[in-house]
Amino acid sequence: MKKTEIASEVKIISMILKRLEPMPDMPIPFGDDVSAVDLGNAKLAVLKTDMLVNKTDVPPSMSMWQAARKAVVMNISDLAAKGVKTIALLASLGLPRHLSTSDIIEIGKGLNAGAREYGAYILGGDTNEASDLIISCSAFGIAKKRNLMLRSGAKPGDMVAVTGRFGKTAAGLKILLENIPLHTKLRKKLVDSVLTPEARLNEGLALAKTGAVTSSIDSSDGLAWSLHELSKSSNVGFMIDHLPIAEEIADLSKSHDFDPVELCLYGGEEYELVVTVKPESFEKVAKKVPLIRIGHATTGTSMTLKMNKKRIPIEARGWEHFKTALPKS
Repeated sequence: MKKTEIASEVKIISMILKRLEPMPDMPIPFGDDVSAVDLGNAKLAVLKTDMLVNKTDVPPSMSMWQAARKAVVMNISDLAAKGVKTIALLASLGLPRHLSTSDIIEIGKGLNAGAREYGAYILGGDTNEASDLIISCSAFGIAKKRNLMLRSGAKPGDMVAVTGRFGKTAAGLKILLENIPLHTKLRKKLVDSVLTPEARLNEGLALAKTGAVTSSIDSSDGLAWSLHELSKSSNVGFMIDHLPIAEEIADLSKSHDFDPVELCLYGGEEYELVVTVKPESFEKVAKKVPLIRIGHATTGTSMTLKMNKKRIPIEARGWEHFKTALPKS
């Protein structure tokens, strides 16, 4: 009997969405980072759910506390990309039998720490037995319709910018998986970027208030993948002429087998925001929120990196479940 290969995450989502009846007058269409319900008076209840699974999301050396905190940050980051502050979360836990009492306590502490770090609360949830550790969080916030930043809306000529530099988390994961010897201080900095990610909530809230952001997404699946998602939703292309490579990665490439371009574009897990901004407003916005301009939106849907007088296609790849899993020690 022929073994059936599981479809990619993108295909699975598409298959399911085609079977769902859209709610009338959905404020946010299928395919964005979050969902919403119209509350009236120009306000929206913004909803998000995201799942952390040990096999795919928990690298070696990550503690139960860090894993639980990360599960919260994952959700808050997506709301931050829409310019929404998380008010409360629910947490559903799938727990293997081998977990100890101290593991469970650390999971509880991590959930609380992640929520309180961003001014939110865990209100409750559900628990069940599972063959692998699963921490699924659902986040809730309220936003004004006019302030919401979606994936759609970018126009040709808009500036493309990010809230930080890329590549540290991919390098940190490479260090953990391959046990690469490095100077202690630098190793800690790179590994910490993997173990304790940070959501750009303050930046997202400030960007939403400017009214100049035309599209927005968080970069947890990688810079290249995020650009392709904005392109698909906004029906534009991107010309990237400045890669926001982290200084630490540029230095590492001189002494180790690190490809800074590969790590910057395709690494993932940074939780930065990738946004497009009206060109006439960019300088004013950048004074309020530290942004790194990396390129501009173009007509068509081509994705191009301009580097060293060459034009290189930006591939549509990054982190994708059912294709990528973390090896366990």
